[in-house]
Amino acid sequence: MEHWKRTIERANRCFMLGELVDAREHYLQALALAQVLYERWPDADEAVAACVISHHNLADLHLRLNQPEESAEYLCAIHQRLLQTMQDSRLVPALREAALRQSSKTYVELLNFIGEHGEYPRTHRLLHIDTAAQPTKARAHHGVH
Repeated sequence: MEHWKRTIERANRCFMLGELVDAREHYLQALALAQVLYERWPDADEAVAACVISHHNLADLHLRLNQPEESAEYLCAIHQRLLQTMQDSRLVPALREAALRQSSKTYVELLNFIGEHGEYPRTHRLLHIDTAAQPTKARAHHGVH
C-alpha cells in the first residue's frame, strides 16, 4: 500500500505542475500496482479505493488532455470492475462489500461525466446493460408491484 501511495503522490505532484506525460506514467504505475494487489490487499476497502482512485485520476488526466473518450474508458473500466467484483462468488465477502460501497461513487462519476461531456459508446453500453439483459416481459412490467 505504501508503494502505491507514494506513486499516486508523485503522479499528483506532476499533474499539479502540468507535467502531464510524467503524471500519466506514474498514474499508470499506480493503477498496475492496484490491479495486481486488488485481491491480495489485507484491507478490502483500501484495495478497492486504490483501484478507484487510480482509474479516476487517469480519467481526470485525460480530461485535462482534452481526451474525453479516454476518460470515459477509465470511468467505465472501474465501474465495470466493481460490478464484476460484487458478483464474483469466489472473492472474499469483504472485497465484494467494498466494491458495492464504492460502486455508488463510480456510478455518480459516470453520470456526472455524461452530463458534462455526453455519452460515448462504452458509457452507453455499460449503463444500458441492465435494461438490455432483462427479458422483454420483465422490462414491460418494470416498476409495477
